[in-house]
Amino acid sequence: MRQDATLLHELPLLAAERTPNAPALHDGASEYSYAQLASQILAFAAGLRELGVHRGERVAIYLDKRLETVVASFGAPACGAVFVPINPLLKPEQVGYILRDCGVRVLVTSLERVRSLQSVLQGCPELAHIVVIGASEASMSTGSAKLSSHSWTELMKCAPRAGHRVVDLDMVGILYTSGSTGKPKGVVLSHRNMVAGAKSVAAYLENRSDDVLLAALPLSFDAGFSQLTTAFHAGASVVLLNYLLPKDVVTAMARHGVTGLTAVPPLWIQLTQVTWPTSAGARLRYFANTGGRMPLDTLSRLRAIVPAAKPYLMYGLTEAFRATYLPPDEVDRRPDSIGKAIPNSEILVLREDGTPCAPDEPGELVQRGALVAQGYWNDPAKTAERFRPLPGRDSGLVLPEMAVFSGDTVRRDAEGFLYFIGRKDEMIKSSGYRISPNEVEEVIYAAGNVGECAAFGVPHPTLGEVVVVVATSRGGQTLEPSALAVLCRERLPAYMVPAEFEVRDGPLPRNANGKIDRKSIAAAFIEARVKQTA
Repeated sequence: MRQDATLLHELPLLAAERTPNAPALHDGASEYSYAQLASQILAFAAGLRELGVHRGERVAIYLDKRLETVVASFGAPACGAVFVPINPLLKPEQVGYILRDCGVRVLVTSLERVRSLQSVLQGCPELAHIVVIGASEASMSTGSAKLSSHSWTELMKCAPRAGHRVVDLDMVGILYTSGSTGKPKGVVLSHRNMVAGAKSVAAYLENRSDDVLLAALPLSFDAGFSQLTTAFHAGASVVLLNYLLPKDVVTAMARHGVTGLTAVPPLWIQLTQVTWPTSAGARLRYFANTGGRMPLDTLSRLRAIVPAAKPYLMYGLTEAFRATYLPPDEVDRRPDSIGKAIPNSEILVLREDGTPCAPDEPGELVQRGALVAQGYWNDPAKTAERFRPLPGRDSGLVLPEMAVFSGDTVRRDAEGFLYFIGRKDEMIKSSGYRISPNEVEEVIYAAGNVGECAAFGVPHPTLGEVVVVVATSRGGQTLEPSALAVLCRERLPAYMVPAEFEVRDGPLPRNANGKIDRKSIAAAFIEARVKQTA
């Protein structure tokens, strides 16, 4: 086997060849060496071959952070299949949409979760197999005669088999992110995308084999999954943590001697509000922020708590894994900057006509390089909108290079440092999640007595933004905010549930295209709140 990985699953397998007895994963009270992890990855890959999984078929993983999640995430690529991590916070209807959208062939989940999915599994025509964790043959039931159920334990006993042949440009994963049109979009990533990302991030974070990384973010996030890929590239170990409270994070850091932690601003804010025992930050070499701007006060508090740890402020897109980082030695000079391009990537700031912006002139952030994804699954229109050839570049090429146009507005100063200004679309950023207003509105309309509604984000001191909904009643019917709140809690994951509902007389304002004008509604709402608090 090569000494340098080119395929995703080679990251842990090569580490197992180099240092088989080194710790790879900590899952609760259990520790697994690289040799043990590699053995399970290969066993799962063999089990998929036994099920008849072909190259490129999709294997969805709907679990919290645990050993089996990691094994399936790397075992599916080792078979030649494509892994689809599903956020464990999603509700059955949202899981069903993902299963249908990318034609999932195999679903890996727990006994409890498969029971919650009974109502949606019937509507997934391409789903053929469900692999259930923590189940005996007697306790498994899919509720469908066309679905075969398999216990994880039994599947892992299959005889070893080689996986399908793949190359680095082959599809390896589909990560779903909310889209501005309402339904989640599946970002298609190749082996090359993910391995290049692992090497790039590990390079600037200076990850090494004695690092212990805490995986606090969901593994369905690019930044969350990056904790695995960067660690495995460096031969480091990862602590899997499903935390309930911020103090659980601090406790895990102390227990495992964590050296690197990446989190989103809301978690960092919470972590500065709990007491850190000296042991929690004793070995912390760096902390990294992603998913939105970290408040300066929070950054200052963290640096006071762990003064020896280097701060890395980062910005990234699921469509290109990671884009920029601010070197720690620049944090004091420009703490509001998102930095410069990560290794093996280039960031451009372009006007609408595709020409480069002048220093400090706002423009769209465009990224090129090995990390740019392959597009959106089964969505040629959105793919053509975001993934486009760079204008004026090598016009003689028959196959032009594709770049990702982020939709985010930034500026670049005279020294080349980038500063985030805002988003062109109407996505809501809360607790590190990108929330589609259309997806929230779709649930509101399901109440049946709603005439019109608009969901939008308003600033929040700790969450970045919270979701607010303005709605009108249909045909003079009674519309109660409390009833809408109950509906949303039943149908949406917690991070998408609106913080406030306002019922108005209709109609709602329209823009020039005749669409409900979310921006003007949001601006009026925020202005009214400012006047109330003045």
